[in-house]
Amino acid sequence: MDRFVWTSGLLEIHETLVIQQRGVRIYDGEEKIKFDAGTLLLSTHRLIWRDQRNHECCMAIPLSQIVFIEEQAAGIGKSAKIVVHLHPAPPNKELGPLQSSKNSYIKLSFKEHGQIEFYRRLSEEMTQRRWENMPVSQSFQTNRGPQPGRIRAVGIVGIERKLEEKRKETDKNISETDSNKTNFSFQAFEDLSKLMVKAKEMVELSKSIANKIKDKQGDITEDETIRFKSYLLSMGIANPVTRETYGSGTQYHMQLAKQLAGILQAPLELLSPEDLVNACKMLEALKLPLRLRVFDSGVMVIELQSHKEEEMVASALETVSEKGSLTSEEFAKLVGMSVLLAKERLLLAEKMGHLCRDDSVEGLRFYPNLFMTQS
Repeated sequence: MDRFVWTSGLLEIHETLVIQQRGVRIYDGEEKIKFDAGTLLLSTHRLIWRDQRNHECCMAIPLSQIVFIEEQAAGIGKSAKIVVHLHPAPPNKELGPLQSSKNSYIKLSFKEHGQIEFYRRLSEEMTQRRWENMPVSQSFQTNRGPQPGRIRAVGIVGIERKLEEKRKETDKNISETDSNKTNFSFQAFEDLSKLMVKAKEMVELSKSIANKIKDKQGDITEDETIRFKSYLLSMGIANPVTRETYGSGTQYHMQLAKQLAGILQAPLELLSPEDLVNACKMLEALKLPLRLRVFDSGVMVIELQSHKEEEMVASALETVSEKGSLTSEEFAKLVGMSVLLAKERLLLAEKMGHLCRDDSVEGLRFYPNLFMTQS
């Protein structure tokens, strides 16, 4: 921890932001210290940690000070961590949060996930060692307040702007790649009976793993891990989208939206309703073949982009006209859909003036609007 120095958080001229993640706690070796909730930024030259509550509290460590890194898996009630082993502090080190420490490593605890992607990007920077090819000033600017002639926008706002540009570029590349892929999600299952067999095996395996976690007895075996991954691959999920990989923000919902559009099936990780809705809201913005539709009542459905409202209303009017009148339940049976969705279609046709209703003690019944269909 004594390798960190105070900084303003401004990027130097040849320094580039790589990735950032909120909700990161710093440990000095195994010891918890007061820096418990901050945003961790990785640049081509440094690791920068900024307190989420007090942005004036910002410190950094050069990547050249890192010997090697390793992952530490999450446990029950414990967040996943990245262990960073460090060189000894240089004798001419500037002021920092600690002037001396007995520990030769720090731990970065990712309370809001995202450690998998952060570890990958940090490993790449340690391999490429770009700080050697793009030298900056000998001494990174410390936290001495705004400097004359220095544009403050290069600070946290500039960092976030650069990160957003990188995200857009990455998403564009991913979208182009995804458009060339064919939908082979269920090629491994020749018929429904085989799918049910696979599902049963997955449920049994999931129960076994869940029981081990619950009872805190034994580790998940290598064989169980391989079987679990094989089930994912058989469904076309080679790399399931998880919070551990993409964090808990916009990037997670964007990747989840892409996966939902590809296989219309949630990944194996349990999803909260909020995450699922947020991912679905991004389907149309990402120009995927599906979109989220919200009816006036608040009911939400996922439909194809090619689905046209006029055709849906015309079909409902034709069916009601043939039968004379229909309830939501009767209409649902005829067209083969849920009663909830059937009612929304009838209400939409009524809203557009093609149907009218009779709301009595016997229930809600829809009729063709003769004022619209007859002159």
